[in-house]
Amino acid sequence: MSKNSTLQILFVTPECAPWAKTGGLGEVSAGLPAALLGLGVDVRVLMPAYPSVLEQAKGLRRVAAFEAEAGLPAAGLLRGKLPSGVPALLLDCPALYTRSGGPYQDAHGLDYADNVLRFGLLSRVAAQLASAGSPLGWRPDVLHCNDWPAALAPAYLKLGLEGPAPSVVAIHNLAFQGIFPLDNGPALGLPDSALGVEGVEYWGHMSFLKAGLYYADRIVTVSPTYAGEILGEHLGCGMQGLLQTRSARVSGILNGIDTDIWNPATDPHLVSNYDADSLAAKADNKRALQAQMGLEQDDAVLLLGIVSRLTDQKGVDLVLEALPELLGRPVQLAVLGSGEEKLENALLAAEKEWPGKVAVKIGFDEALAHRIEAGADAFLMPSRFEPCGLNQMYSQRYGTPPIVRATGGLADSVGDYTPAGLETGEATGFVFDDPTAQALIATVDRVAAVRAEPAAWVQLQRNGMSCDFGWSTSARGYLRLYRSMLEEQDEGKDGRGSQAKGRGKGAKEGEGGAGAGRGRKKMPETVAVAVVETLAGPRRAGAGVRRGGRKAAELAEQEAGNVAPPPKVETEPRGGGGGKGGAG
Repeated sequence: MSKNSTLQILFVTPECAPWAKTGGLGEVSAGLPAALLGLGVDVRVLMPAYPSVLEQAKGLRRVAAFEAEAGLPAAGLLRGKLPSGVPALLLDCPALYTRSGGPYQDAHGLDYADNVLRFGLLSRVAAQLASAGSPLGWRPDVLHCNDWPAALAPAYLKLGLEGPAPSVVAIHNLAFQGIFPLDNGPALGLPDSALGVEGVEYWGHMSFLKAGLYYADRIVTVSPTYAGEILGEHLGCGMQGLLQTRSARVSGILNGIDTDIWNPATDPHLVSNYDADSLAAKADNKRALQAQMGLEQDDAVLLLGIVSRLTDQKGVDLVLEALPELLGRPVQLAVLGSGEEKLENALLAAEKEWPGKVAVKIGFDEALAHRIEAGADAFLMPSRFEPCGLNQMYSQRYGTPPIVRATGGLADSVGDYTPAGLETGEATGFVFDDPTAQALIATVDRVAAVRAEPAAWVQLQRNGMSCDFGWSTSARGYLRLYRSMLEEQDEGKDGRGSQAKGRGKGAKEGEGGAGAGRGRKKMPETVAVAVVETLAGPRRAGAGVRRGGRKAAELAEQEAGNVAPPPKVETEPRGGGGGKGGAG
């Protein structure tokens, strides 16, 4: 690609809002390509033509056909446009994609038995479009593959296709690995040479994600801190050995949010709109939220909000443990979410035990999610791990300081309160380290102390509201990543580098880990990762469901032998025995 030509990107994803969305990946797949288009990039989204997609897409036309190959069926390619104007390429194969359930699971929440073929075909077609033999007369400069459902594409590119484009695999949650029986290799058209440890093999099975991590030219995660955390044993999910050998190719770029949808000045779900200069109107939203959820009407009480999957990963158990002591203070809690039955029941029991102080709605309600962001005084996100997270960004935009644990994207997007940070603008919320109820309680006490000083509290709110979490910031980071990949290709370097021959004896716990920094302007110094064009710059103004195969943690526990198994981690479902695909 010449310096003056338009950059061409093929963005491969199993889901994209509004046509098909199960979690954060669907939002990323809508927001990032749209921002890249706005920066002048010729970006096209490739995704399966699920029934929900065909129902919503308009003006589709067939642009290519693919013959059956190995065990993969024939398919067509339709072209349309997403509502954002981004061109969409829809992989049309009714035998694989016309289902009554979601992208990864049936109506009963069970993974489709043929997910290996469903997403093997997506990866195969992506690779064909990114090679010299592309039937479109258009070939991307870079192939961007999201999560395990697209992660086999780099393997296909490196295993025989002519003129392959460089590829990057984006990890939205490492726990979802697309694990299937190894004897699927012939059906996928993979050569025997690719079915070993130096290839797609993982604990006697195959892992689509491992294939991507092994064969891709670059690996990117959805936050800089998470890029370091996955190099260590604690969050490496059994892949840390391979990732450590490729650490020079690993980087992290914080996701963005849709700042038009999440804007308190124009949000149609609020009783009173407001901005950084009219924060008094925020109190109207607090009163309305208290009334809607049956909480006692009290302006002085500290109202904490939660909008989350209700899992241990999200730290909901820590909230429950802390609740008796917290409610001995002038504190209220408003919760919206669904998840593990034991946690749902515990929260509902707390609502009965403390009526007027605890309010819980199980399920999801888009309007209520916006009202909690606006009406709460502070927002709780005590996650044990969080690849990126979005609600902490929504909260800052709504002048609702988040209370977060120092992990992943939470560490990268929230600046911990200090008096000095308040003055410089770095302080936007409250951050704590230990995943314990006592650490959470101590942090809530810090929140209450700052809120008791109105001038300091308003400044903290304004600091958060001035942060730029829009997608254009993230997109510029990806632009730099893509260009660095092309420069490397022009120099003739091997983007794969050295490969791991083992299955993942990882670094000692903590190596390449969470890092020290919490602000948006600094990369944590202890992250042992090459940050090649990752951060697009400071975020100040003036970013599941199972995905395929069993979880790696479960599989490794059965077959670990003398190698320490990956830890069990709670994750959102993303389809197919190893999970779906979504953003953290």
